[in-house]
Amino acid sequence: MSGGPPLLAVVGPTASGKTGLAIELCRRLGGEIVGCDASQIYRGLDIGTGKATSAELGDVRHHLIDIVEPEARFDAAAYLAAADAAITDVRARGRRPILCGGTGLYLRALVRGLCAAPPVAPPVRAAIEAAIEAGALPALHAELARVDPAAAARIAPADRQRIERALGVYRTSGRPLSAWQAEHAAAPDRLAVRPVAIRWPRDDMWARIERRVDRMLAAGWLDEVRALVAAGHRAALARLKALGYRHLLTVLDGESTVADARTRIVVETRRYARRQRTWFRKTPGLRWFDGPPDVDAVQRWLTAADRSSPAAG
Repeated sequence: MSGGPPLLAVVGPTASGKTGLAIELCRRLGGEIVGCDASQIYRGLDIGTGKATSAELGDVRHHLIDIVEPEARFDAAAYLAAADAAITDVRARGRRPILCGGTGLYLRALVRGLCAAPPVAPPVRAAIEAAIEAGALPALHAELARVDPAAAARIAPADRQRIERALGVYRTSGRPLSAWQAEHAAAPDRLAVRPVAIRWPRDDMWARIERRVDRMLAAGWLDEVRALVAAGHRAALARLKALGYRHLLTVLDGESTVADARTRIVVETRRYARRQRTWFRKTPGLRWFDGPPDVDAVQRWLTAADRSSPAAG
């Protein structure tokens, strides 16, 4: 998609007010939302992932929500293909795509593309997984240090997932993952983006997270989890990284109370928001707006940016 018009992206930490800002911008600019959230893609995970309701959206279309079942494996490559198709569709109808979400990895994939390193061959993956289960993780990290010292220096000796990926790429391709990544880093962006984010003072942000969790619980989040379990999605909920669902499973199992789960969900969400804030601080060209966002100010900034790049849309 290289050379296309800049894409407006409303990103940042959870509970910062991204969706509300994106909806209002869509109404003002003739836009449609293209989701950038790794949990909202799953059907049935509605309350706990903060999906906008039909009442909130009104006549604003929201793409890339409810597109796969909870059991589906959906990675950055799958997101990239789906997002490209959605953006092309929105623009073809003369509308403005507005990206909205807090999954920084998806935004990076859309802008930078994906590293060309090959997927790990199934037999290689199976062998590495078996070695890890046998307690050989330290030896695997030592092997990685021999064949790809640059990758090993960045990966903690206990980081099973990243060791598996880096060593698997080397065993599959005969080439260090760090070499693939260096090539990718030198490649041009595949898509221009104008990212905006909302920031709040820390205490205000923590209070917003608590209120968000309480609203979700009051709206029937536990019943949502109960319905997903009844529909056969229990294993998927235990596997997915969607915030809170695993904690509410323990309530259904009688292992904790709703109050205990609420406390853990709030703590987990705060940690996630901190990680998101750290990630997005590194996003080139990101324009921060203090919360609550002044939509007029955001629109003025965007209008000025559009005028400086006439192709923007």
